[in-house]
Amino acid sequence: MSAMKAAVKETAGVHLFGIRHLSPAGAIHLRHFLNEIKPELVLVEGPADATPLIGHITRSGVTPPVAILAYTDQLPIRTLVFPLASYSPEYEAFRWAASNGAEARFIDLPSNIAISMHLGKREAVEEGFKQEAQQHWSNVNERYEKVAELAGEPDYDSYWERYFEHSSASDTYRSAIAAFSEQMRLLNEEEERSSTPLEAASNDIREAYMRSRIAEAIAGGVPADRIVVIAGAYHVSALTTAIAPMSDEEAAALPRRDTKLTLMPYSNYKLSNHSGYGAGNHAPAYFDLAWQCLQADDPGKLAPLYLSKIAGYMRESGTYRSAASVIEGVRLAEALTSLRGGRLPVWRDLRDAAIVCLGHGELSVVSEALVKTDIGTSIGALPEGVSQTPIQDDLNRNLKLLKLDKYKSAVAADLELDLRENRRVKSEEAAFIDLRRSFFLQRLALLGISFVRKKTIRQDGATWAEHWVLQWSPEAEIQIVEATLKGETVELAAAFAIKEALEQSPDLRTAAKLVKQAWECGLPSSMEDARRMLQQLAVDAGAIEQVAGALRELSALIQFGDVRKADTSVLIPLLKQLFLRGTLLLVDSAACNDEAAAAIAAAMIDMHAISQQHYDDVDDERWLKQLELLAYRDDRNAKLSGLAFALLLERNLIEADRLAAEVSRRLSPGTDADTGAGWFEGMSLRNRYVLLSRRQLWEQLDLYIHSLDETQFRRSLVYLRRAFSGFEARDRSMVAELLGELWDVGALEGGDALSQPLSEEEQQTLTELDEFDFGDI
Repeated sequence: MSAMKAAVKETAGVHLFGIRHLSPAGAIHLRHFLNEIKPELVLVEGPADATPLIGHITRSGVTPPVAILAYTDQLPIRTLVFPLASYSPEYEAFRWAASNGAEARFIDLPSNIAISMHLGKREAVEEGFKQEAQQHWSNVNERYEKVAELAGEPDYDSYWERYFEHSSASDTYRSAIAAFSEQMRLLNEEEERSSTPLEAASNDIREAYMRSRIAEAIAGGVPADRIVVIAGAYHVSALTTAIAPMSDEEAAALPRRDTKLTLMPYSNYKLSNHSGYGAGNHAPAYFDLAWQCLQADDPGKLAPLYLSKIAGYMRESGTYRSAASVIEGVRLAEALTSLRGGRLPVWRDLRDAAIVCLGHGELSVVSEALVKTDIGTSIGALPEGVSQTPIQDDLNRNLKLLKLDKYKSAVAADLELDLRENRRVKSEEAAFIDLRRSFFLQRLALLGISFVRKKTIRQDGATWAEHWVLQWSPEAEIQIVEATLKGETVELAAAFAIKEALEQSPDLRTAAKLVKQAWECGLPSSMEDARRMLQQLAVDAGAIEQVAGALRELSALIQFGDVRKADTSVLIPLLKQLFLRGTLLLVDSAACNDEAAAAIAAAMIDMHAISQQHYDDVDDERWLKQLELLAYRDDRNAKLSGLAFALLLERNLIEADRLAAEVSRRLSPGTDADTGAGWFEGMSLRNRYVLLSRRQLWEQLDLYIHSLDETQFRRSLVYLRRAFSGFEARDRSMVAELLGELWDVGALEGGDALSQPLSEEEQQTLTELDEFDFGDI
């Protein structure tokens, strides 16, 4: 008989300890059990290939919660997370092994198999097994809630806490959880085999693999009675049976995806059910308090400690509660638990007591303090040198170098930057620290790292002020790990991201944005690559909207390039080239419908601004000639012709008699609504003062509107309402007064009459107009 076969027979002698993954009582009782057994080897449910990380997890300076992250090393990246809190039994097992000279190993499926199986199940769900998965979890939840109901508890978590977390004897805890899990397994297995075979098969594979790791340990020379196996309560009974373990051939046949492993800080929020983590608990900060009390061998201290913290948080926010209220809350919680035969209050009892005694019956009064006390804002930490990916190390190094490490918090914090030189400090490094911070934060934003979010501030162009909001989360850590495929440092990854975007054949506007992003990130080589791509695309540019978008980006860079210590003069020839291209496209682009005209109008306004901002660099004279050509064309979109006319008027290039003639021509009786009212809408996009100061224009508009039949009048209202919607209240009042004078009713009287609220009938008429389909006219 081989050593492995002999080992299988001996597995009945190993010590099994069933746990809930985030359980203070499980951690404390496991510690007592390990002190009693003093095993030579501790085997823990978890990815077998993560065993080398156990030594890092127990290093000095590691502050839970932390997590083992497995991720695929090819796009699209897929991840699996194995979290550990300070009160996780697994974490306590590792600490015990490190302190007592014992070996610790993980024994569950390696991450490359686990991820592949997880993806397989997800694909199966997408292919039609979604109902099966939903049915499985629905059945499981119903069964657990039924257990709570039979025990007289409001929910399963309260049942678990009262009957397991409050168990005071280690032997009782271990035997009770073993019996409970065995019964629950029998009920679940019958259901799984018939209705959810995918889930049942997954459990079978995992348990067979764990049995093979136990047998392997025994075959390797460790006596069975010197081994403690720690697994989730559901699985532990399957590890005691004589069922054969997985063979090497069977293990080799399992599907795999190449993966890598790293450690990452985790957060209380992510541990909580609020984040969607299935194996989490509802109140990680509360259970951390429970863990502290258990370590102090004083579980009865939890109730006053919990309620005192709530009162303290309320006091910080300006709501004072006395010590007497806290004492009343403790007494109420104890009374509530005695009604159910409990020894100590559970979390639900304490919450109810807090609402009654501290919130005076109102949840809203204590809700914020409850969140802080139940979930908290704690984030774990890993010291330098602990196994991480190179980009994680680079991130932490930069955070420390740029004095941003204090922002690695679950609480959102504002950071305002001034990119100008600080002349009050001696070193150049200190003088431009905000600029270097900006480069770093812009790179993180480019990579999609949710740690940073840039707020828009009221300023023209890219000036020296920036406002960021920083908030750390485990998701941000995962995103940073995913970015390791782009580069081993944040800078390299950001440069690769720009290179990747350029290789995807971007359009003109996207290429211009990439030039700007490279400038913002302080990546001169990437900026030059993007500039060359933009120059190639400019040769065949055919859409004025794209050209104007690119010009807007380039203009900002040229004007404010010095802010980031970058030479943007190389962009001026490209600005000239693009501006000429846009100028030549103007008239032909204006042969469009009203829907397309909105984007072209915005492009015209942008180009007109650039013609003035960069007067010495672009061909402003040719631009004005094209505007003039468009302004007097009758075969182009009327709104765009009106806008071109307004832009010329803004530059004082239209004399009074010519203005009068064009207004009279465009708004003459008989001109259809699309042309006349559309032209006026384009005119109203600019020069409000010029419009309001010319009585002749309003006289002509009045005559024009009176000349329309009912159908044409309704059509014109669409354009006119759109035009006047952009007027400020002051401008609308001036229009009303002007019309009052025009109609000989007096400016003030006319203004008052036109400023009155609409009647119900008038409002109904406008509603019908909004819903009217003009396409059939």
